[in-house]
Amino acid sequence: MSIDEACALVEREMPAKRWRHTLGVVESSVALAERFGADAEKARIAAILHDVAKFWPVEKQRQAILDDGDAAGLDTLLFDKELWHSHAGAFVARRDFGLDDAESLDAIRYHTSGRPGMTKLEKIVCLADYIEPGRDFPGVDALRKLSEKSLEEALVAGFDGTLRFLIEQGKRIYPLTVLTRNDLLTQIRPGGF
Repeated sequence: MSIDEACALVEREMPAKRWRHTLGVVESSVALAERFGADAEKARIAAILHDVAKFWPVEKQRQAILDDGDAAGLDTLLFDKELWHSHAGAFVARRDFGLDDAESLDAIRYHTSGRPGMTKLEKIVCLADYIEPGRDFPGVDALRKLSEKSLEEALVAGFDGTLRFLIEQGKRIYPLTVLTRNDLLTQIRPGGF
């Protein structure tokens, strides 16, 4: 499937505002890939597909996760539904779009929660989702500035903001996100805190 065909199909799956967000994530992913020496085409494809299932009914997302059978996806079913679309999206990217690159699929799968041992591509798509040009939340400019020098430092700051928000809202925290943050800190400061 060509990039143009994939774009046309993904655009149909979401409102216009989310499609603009997706295009911003594509732009930011490609820029980060070029800055940090990752595969820009893989970043482009994963970014195009990252929210393909975001606006599906939750039961359709749940069914995609069940059909996939991936343990990490099944685990998200015990937590906030906001996590589900990434795992459903990875399944759909493989099943419906023919994406068979494991790293790109994982970049889609973990763009909301992260995971310990994230690849560079996974970090790029996750961070691009935070900093794309259409995002406007307290601290986004600081994240963009951090993203100029370090994927890891910017992601820690992004996850810190997410964790604060979840705590303030009285929501449960997905443990993988905490483990991801801790893993990123050990990459920034190996052997010492």
